[in-house]
Amino acid sequence: MSATLHDESLVFIAEAIRRRQVSAVEVATAMLARIDALDGEYRSYTTVTAEHALAAAARADRETALGISRGPLHGVPLGIKDLCDTRFAPTGAGTTIRRDTVPEADATVVERLEQGGAVILGKLAMTEGAYTSHHPDNPGPLNPWGRGHWLGSSSTGSGAATAARLCYGSLGSDTGGSIRFPSATCGLTGIKPTWGRVSRHGVFPLAASLDHVGPMARSAADAAAILGVIAGADPRDPTAVPAPVDDYLGTISRPIRGVTIGIDRRFVTDGIDPEVIGALDETEAVLRACGARIREIDVPASGDLVRGWIPFCSVETALAHQQTYPARAADYGPDLAGLIDQGRRVTGPEFGAIYHDRLAFSGALTTLFEEVDLLLVPTMPVPVPSLARMGEYGQDPEVLLRILRFTAPFNFSGSPTITLPAGIDAAGLPLSVQLVGPHLSEALLCRAGHAIQQVTDWHTQRPADLA
Repeated sequence: MSATLHDESLVFIAEAIRRRQVSAVEVATAMLARIDALDGEYRSYTTVTAEHALAAAARADRETALGISRGPLHGVPLGIKDLCDTRFAPTGAGTTIRRDTVPEADATVVERLEQGGAVILGKLAMTEGAYTSHHPDNPGPLNPWGRGHWLGSSSTGSGAATAARLCYGSLGSDTGGSIRFPSATCGLTGIKPTWGRVSRHGVFPLAASLDHVGPMARSAADAAAILGVIAGADPRDPTAVPAPVDDYLGTISRPIRGVTIGIDRRFVTDGIDPEVIGALDETEAVLRACGARIREIDVPASGDLVRGWIPFCSVETALAHQQTYPARAADYGPDLAGLIDQGRRVTGPEFGAIYHDRLAFSGALTTLFEEVDLLLVPTMPVPVPSLARMGEYGQDPEVLLRILRFTAPFNFSGSPTITLPAGIDAAGLPLSVQLVGPHLSEALLCRAGHAIQQVTDWHTQRPADLA
């Protein structure tokens, strides 16, 4: 047992608690002390629910003493993105309008985590309404890998807290890349599940038909443990997929020999930074060494669809905020307000044209997955950019569209992806790739990610400047 509990993996801590090598109260107390000592610097939590967490940890210890285990998250401290409703803490969704709102009931994902014995440390900061930037009155979190570098959006607190060892894993949401970007910039493993694989009941929307809820963690195994608890049908969310939930963690060690990985060389290299291409090449080599077959393919054209992401998202965002916008427009930050204003101007034919592009891309992608099992693509076209280089991320459509190149298409298609660390760049910041699969292929994605992480140490790297 390491003296630094916070550096251990989620899976390791869960097993140590089950074996009574350490108590859940000890682990929660240590993590809360670490948050108290360090989060003034990283600003990852909006609310720390210490009393609630310690009560949950004590309950987990009582059950452990009786031989009761609720599963792979029993007694493990986690953080929750602040758009998931919690009856024990405010749910602000990054806004000032909802900042003091305490819901009457938990979101389904929160309910399932607590039923699974998880210890919820608090609510994690996020961009306003889960769009591109933080509200002007809410200073955003800082990247533990480099305070002058981009942290991604919108699950910024989830990325910072998990990377800074202020929780063992967290929940994020992804509408255009918001699980994948903070995972990439923070050296984490993130899973964007199949749309509907995880219930969105009680989760404040950005754009409902693009929104996915999923785990962010330090390894594929840790992420698989969380996903297995939160996934599944939900009568309160009619869009939740009723298919049985696979044992993601229990099957994660199965080999990937013979799995076919598709790579579109032009798609993944045209205009892409050489360091990103290098990380992709190294990951391909590792997959080959693990027995996977690599097949050259052509990814369906997605340029027009990516350009349609902003107007499509804007319409659904305007719908999500119709009760408070424009009635309380003065309470909104400029980027989210601008998106909603755009959504109120988009015409029916414009929206319909993007929807038809979505159907065409999704159908072509389904056909492609009859030939290959997974796709290997970058997460971002560039290494982690500096804040100065990102510029006005929410206000410059060209910057936004470039960064969405490898993420937004798979929100439109609802495809599951796993984002994986893939090395360290020349500036000492993490590089990243993602694997994409057909609907409900999360078990295979977890296996492939785990196989890579069994023979590499990319996921074990920690921020050099971590206090």
